[in-house]
Amino acid sequence: MFSLTVRDHMMIAHSFNGEIFGPAQGLHGATYVVDVTFEREALDSDDLIVDIGLAGQVLSEVLAEFNMKNLDDLEAFAGRNTTTEFMAATVFDRMAAAIHQGRLGETGKGLGGMKVTLGESHIAWASYHGKL
Repeated sequence: MFSLTVRDHMMIAHSFNGEIFGPAQGLHGATYVVDVTFEREALDSDDLIVDIGLAGQVLSEVLAEFNMKNLDDLEAFAGRNTTTEFMAATVFDRMAAAIHQGRLGETGKGLGGMKVTLGESHIAWASYHGKL
């Protein structure tokens, strides 16, 4: 299996519901380092996994939906705790939709899997990994 990773970041604000979150129940900010790893069984005819330029551009476009926003204000997340885990899956879903829409060009058609990792600090991160 071949893999290629692109990286970007997003800055968000949010709060959590539930005693398990302690002081994070209050409004607070986070800066996530976002890594998206694309996987495919074999390289394409140009010996690529995916067009790295397009991959970075699409990731940036996906993150723009959340960057510099209070996630509590987004209707799509009403009633949800926008945890690192939840947001990793959300970015995965948005990237997968972009791939299925053809936004990663011809190289995107051969992708078999993807992993999205959100690093919330140097000691904690969460990932969502799935087939495409």
